[in-house]
Amino acid sequence: MDIHRCRFVPYPSSAINALAFSHSSNPVNKGGGPSTLRLAIGRANGDIEIWNPLRGVWYQEIILRGGKNRSIEGLIWTQDPEDVDKRGYKVPGKLRLFSIGYSQAVTEWDLAAGRPLRHSAGNYGEIWCMTPQPRDAPPKKSESRNDEEHIALEKQAQTQNIAAGCADGSIILLSTADDDLQFTKVLARPSKKRTRVLNLTFQNRHIIVAGHADSTIRIYDMRGGQQVRNMTLGGGPKGGPKETLVWSVKCLNDGTIVSGDSTGTVSFWDSKHYALVQRVQGHEADVLDLAVSADGQSVFSGGMDRRTVLYRKTGKNSSERSTRWGKVVHNRLHQNDVKTMATFEAKGMSVLVSGGLDTNPIVTPVQEFGKEHHRTLSSLPQQPALSSASETRLVLGWWDRELSIWSISEPDDRLQKRERSRLSVGTDGRKLVAKVALQGDESITSADLASDGTVLAVATITELKLFHLRPKDGIMKVQKMQPPPEMVKMGAKIIQFSPDKRWLLTVTSEDTVELHRFVNQEGPKKRPRLLNKAICLARLPREPVRSKYYDGSLGSYDRSIIHVAFSSDSRILVAGDLSGYIDSWLLEGHEDLTQDDDGLDISIKSASSDDEDEDEEAHPKIVLGQHWIRNPAAALVPKLRSTPLVLSFRPSLSPTPRAITSGNIAIHPTRHNPYSHSHNLPDGEDRLLVLTAGNDIIEFKILSGKMSDWSRRNPASILPQEFRDLRDQARGLIWDLEGDNERVWVYGVNWLWMFDLAQNLPIRDEHRKGAKEGKTVAGATQNQHQLLKRKRQVTEDDSSDSRRGRDTGAGSAILDSELNVGISRKVRKINGADTSGGRMIDMNPEPELDSEDGDDSASANQNTLVSLRRGSALNDVEMQDIEGQDGDVVDGQTSNDDGYVLGTRRRERPPYWHTYKYRPILGIVPLNTGAAYEAGMDGAQSEEKGSVPRGIEVALVERPLWDMDLPARYHGNQEWDP
Repeated sequence: MDIHRCRFVPYPSSAINALAFSHSSNPVNKGGGPSTLRLAIGRANGDIEIWNPLRGVWYQEIILRGGKNRSIEGLIWTQDPEDVDKRGYKVPGKLRLFSIGYSQAVTEWDLAAGRPLRHSAGNYGEIWCMTPQPRDAPPKKSESRNDEEHIALEKQAQTQNIAAGCADGSIILLSTADDDLQFTKVLARPSKKRTRVLNLTFQNRHIIVAGHADSTIRIYDMRGGQQVRNMTLGGGPKGGPKETLVWSVKCLNDGTIVSGDSTGTVSFWDSKHYALVQRVQGHEADVLDLAVSADGQSVFSGGMDRRTVLYRKTGKNSSERSTRWGKVVHNRLHQNDVKTMATFEAKGMSVLVSGGLDTNPIVTPVQEFGKEHHRTLSSLPQQPALSSASETRLVLGWWDRELSIWSISEPDDRLQKRERSRLSVGTDGRKLVAKVALQGDESITSADLASDGTVLAVATITELKLFHLRPKDGIMKVQKMQPPPEMVKMGAKIIQFSPDKRWLLTVTSEDTVELHRFVNQEGPKKRPRLLNKAICLARLPREPVRSKYYDGSLGSYDRSIIHVAFSSDSRILVAGDLSGYIDSWLLEGHEDLTQDDDGLDISIKSASSDDEDEDEEAHPKIVLGQHWIRNPAAALVPKLRSTPLVLSFRPSLSPTPRAITSGNIAIHPTRHNPYSHSHNLPDGEDRLLVLTAGNDIIEFKILSGKMSDWSRRNPASILPQEFRDLRDQARGLIWDLEGDNERVWVYGVNWLWMFDLAQNLPIRDEHRKGAKEGKTVAGATQNQHQLLKRKRQVTEDDSSDSRRGRDTGAGSAILDSELNVGISRKVRKINGADTSGGRMIDMNPEPELDSEDGDDSASANQNTLVSLRRGSALNDVEMQDIEGQDGDVVDGQTSNDDGYVLGTRRRERPPYWHTYKYRPILGIVPLNTGAAYEAGMDGAQSEEKGSVPRGIEVALVERPLWDMDLPARYHGNQEWDP
């Protein structure tokens, strides 16, 4: 595979202005937090990213796109009260996300649709900050109240209203009751100075603490709307501004108020008398945000000096009533200002997330601070903002409301005797041939190029646009196309061309899958035309992902489609959602260009009801002799353990069948069958490779709903441990089928792995041990036989819970020899006066497993199952040859439906390979078809004589941080770049 390293494709990442977890910390909550836990990241370009911590895995699920002159300056989550259904069962309350950004409006977002749901604005100042009201404990039952009154009081106690601070000094209250967002009242009127309210927090359900821009912290009681107390910080520093800006205020679990201001000072205030207890100078510049631990023993601060500082209680002084605080350590984890911070703690997870101008969120351990490494998450999107036209060597990149198209030249040794494109390329091997700036305010959600580079499709959340591309004078001439009016105004979250360029797929904000047909017009320009007929594909009804009633509900968000993929012959389509379900559809019939498409104008509508499904079966929507149906085996594909991050079909080298131009005389309508059509199903390559958030690789045969032979012989537990331990998730893959290769190149933001699917993966040591104990299939234990008879499930082979060790959701543990905070993990216990003896005691012992025998048995059972699928039991001799010192790999002697026979020693071809020298990777896109011959648009072999087979060429786009334009950063005393 030839790689073109590209750093010229722009993708300007945006600064992080706001962070918010969907749940409050709950240290007794097991399992690393609730299943509905999410992190929202707000950026300066108006985008909101939704991340799933997934017990420390951390992957980006979706991006809620912003727009022109929009910035996210604040984010909060609320949870509606629990309800009771008709059967008397409790229904979890809905989780809701709100944002603000340099306006008078508070915006609520629809996560499933990916767009704003509602706004609340009024005649008050620009909103600078907001905070949710904490939920109150449910009231106790009383004989003086009936059930309806008790339920009403319980809902009132659980309702979370929103307090917002404005630029004119006023504080308003917004109600979230009844699934709405309404202005309720003004809690604080503007003062004479009209000083800005910079930050808000609740001390309890009724007391609000507000930090102002006039060196003052004000306390308000919501019940009477009165100001309780003023706490002043005094004048500003000598030679500086007269006023001190209180950028952040937080409250500990005992009510202690903590504030951070523009002098770099963190102040602690008494919870009862509101008196200053202590000041700690932790920064050399402004403290921009604070975060506190769930137990109230730790406080974190981030500021303009790039520092992240930890403060902890140092013990109670006998001469004073209050507890003293001390600065423990500070680290410069960020490359620029630290603008926002958020914490979440549960049993098994304790993290602090911070972000700022350097665009990368950083995850830091809280309880294990200094004992575990921090982790930097990528600012690049999970779905690469890249596409390519492999037949014309064009690369498309987009961001916000702009698109750029680059032409990449071929290597010099392949330019001879080959017809060059009409696009002239410079001496550096690349050229910007087109640049498109969209009109309107909405940012781009998705874009794609047809494989021949003639059509560009761009989607925002409100509209869809098509452009025709034509080479002229060394550049691309871009002309706007006119799609059907219904299609223009619907918008889309995902848009994608089929490999044969005949179908354009769109996924709307309602997660409706729609297909639109392209036909080529006659004439010298041969401009493609989009038919008015749109096909809506219905998804299978699935059981909703249930959560505990106190964890909240995300509604239909889990059913949001995030990935789609066509087979290489464009006759199979799959779509994967966040919950792990995969839906599939097939294209029946042969293309018949003799059919008349005039007047085929079917309105676009939702395809989710049973009536519409029945209507589709009775009256299929036929387009040029073909129609889409639901895959009969779609229900057989099991639900995945985690979210599918990459979907890709194996390419097929067989030529695409040509369309019928003389009419299909064997099919005609009759009185009993007025809707006659061909029922020819796809018979090409149907193997779909899936990569999940748990670093599992699974391959399905979509037409039969089963796992492929390779996937059955190589379950996720056999994957290399180094691959399973990767913390950065997969972003995409590239197929390499040159010659007899069956390689797949999988990439993440910091890594590139190759797997040879023509070979079996070597078995790791723990499975080798299990095989030696099990010996043969005939000598397996009773439990092993029961395992072999059990029905095949994905969960049987794919277990990713062992990927993480003892870390609490951030990075891996720091070695004992490198610890620089606190005491070591081990101490020596000495009995008596003899100091020469003693024994070492682990201060943080590993959690004990329920049964070690169970793990050994599971390992043996897994290995026996793998050996059975590979065609032979693994004996001691074979185990020695599986992964020898010379790296040889021996495959089992067995044939399969993949069309080849396994069973030879492969000394020259490793089963996998990896590198970490490319980083950070925005995406990898193909620049040619990668076939052993050069194919034309119809898939036929090139007629050029003497052409040499060529391998796959790809463009690998890197976006390192040092190539980004970042603001100037603060340099303190003895803090400079090396």
